[in-house]
Amino acid sequence: MASREDLATIRAARAGQAEAQLALGRRYLFGGNGLPQSFATALHWLDRAARQGQEQAWLLIGEHISYEVVVQAPKPFDYIVWFERAFDAGQGAAGLVFAKLALGFKTQAEAQGMLGKALKALEAEAHAGVAQAQWLLSQQQSGVAIAGQQRVAGENASTAAKIDTVSAANWAQKAADAGLGPAQLALADAAWQRHDRQDFMQRALPLGRALLLQYGAELQQLNAPSENLARRLSDGNVVLLSRLARMAVELTQVDADEMQQLLELAAYADDKAAQLSVGLFFARMTEDGNKAFAGYGSANYKKAIRWLTYAGEQGLAAAWYALSRIYLKPEFSQRNIADVQHYLERAAEMGHALAQLECGSSAWRNRRDDPANDVRAVYWLQKAAVQGNDDARELLEKIADLPTPAGWAVEAKRHMTREFLSAYPFLAARLELAILFGLTRPEALLIDLKQADCGHCLVVDIREYYARSKRRLILVETGDERQVLNRIGRLFEDVDCSLNGPEGNYRQRLYRLRTALPQDIDENEEEDFAEES
Repeated sequence: MASREDLATIRAARAGQAEAQLALGRRYLFGGNGLPQSFATALHWLDRAARQGQEQAWLLIGEHISYEVVVQAPKPFDYIVWFERAFDAGQGAAGLVFAKLALGFKTQAEAQGMLGKALKALEAEAHAGVAQAQWLLSQQQSGVAIAGQQRVAGENASTAAKIDTVSAANWAQKAADAGLGPAQLALADAAWQRHDRQDFMQRALPLGRALLLQYGAELQQLNAPSENLARRLSDGNVVLLSRLARMAVELTQVDADEMQQLLELAAYADDKAAQLSVGLFFARMTEDGNKAFAGYGSANYKKAIRWLTYAGEQGLAAAWYALSRIYLKPEFSQRNIADVQHYLERAAEMGHALAQLECGSSAWRNRRDDPANDVRAVYWLQKAAVQGNDDARELLEKIADLPTPAGWAVEAKRHMTREFLSAYPFLAARLELAILFGLTRPEALLIDLKQADCGHCLVVDIREYYARSKRRLILVETGDERQVLNRIGRLFEDVDCSLNGPEGNYRQRLYRLRTALPQDIDENEEEDFAEES
């Protein structure tokens, strides 16, 4: 509760007395005598006193008010003048706040003329060993270097940009050595990006251990990913923990307990990559299902399934594939082939190449159980092959044919007149299909496109009408092929393509083709059909 003296000071300050405003600002700055410490309130009164010429007021602002307090004010840039004066008076800490304000509000016209002085203030503080100034100066020089590289006008400009880059790296190193967290995180990230794993471990491991020391005790109290923990850790720290745990596994530089804690801390912070990594660690296997982590004890599949499920629900296909490998393991007490297929298909649908290969291979092996399994096999194998899977491409070549022009159809269309093709649009369309997909004469004349077109392939099966033929699949691989199929499909959309339809039976269709090209029709085909019928 404010004393009578404080109340009198407050009344005088509100009345506009500069000395009272200075005194009240000082009271709030340090607290005591019934008034709480409040830097924001102190800034308000000291600013009012400074505007009335109280030198001690802006000196107190420059010495005791931090940048974090200033930016919470309604108009932070209005206070920059006091920090500038305090810096000119020899207060180094004021120079750092002045520089932050000038650079933070550099889009304002008033700040443009202060940028040069702000950089000099930063340099002075950086040389004095202030880690925040070193880090901020590093960021500024990095930005200048990047801008210089983007507008290089000659050798001198390029050299200057390189100098700025080197200087920025040196200041960042000094800030990191002084223990500034953002600088340490940035250098660890830079080491990761340039694939220098040893340097990354050297920089990241102390940071990870510090985070474990701060948050590790909470792990025992959590049973699900925590948004609160993620917010407190910050995105940068979560990514660092996730990367650190993965590298610790590869380089074996930490023991099993510490590695597990690093993984779990990032996983509980809801990092999906860490959830995948911790799931694989508990399963003692790699992403493709091979055994791993020898010497780390036996697998804990219950925990592995839990974490892999979290990662899968966040969109990691590799997690679903890993789950399929767990349910396939003979030593797993809940081994279940149905679950294997379920998780395989989830991973495949999300684009996992190995899962797509497995789904395709499985469908092909079980093609006798369902006539459509060969079509399903081609679907998954095509997707895996597009991602560069050689095994999928090799199996696909055995299962399905590539579209190749049919020589007989090319020759037939060359001899047909435009009038004939216009008179018989269905025959013309069938010839076009034969040319594009390499159909034989019986296949071209008898195929029902509405049943044959499966989107990713053509199922050519005319055995019901032509017993000597074989069921075969032809791949649809290009956009042009798809467009042709769509166009011809629209032509046959409302047409009965069976032998009872408007095109007639096989003899009639063959005769129509023979009428146009009697010299190119193989008489034996007609005789074969007569024998079979």
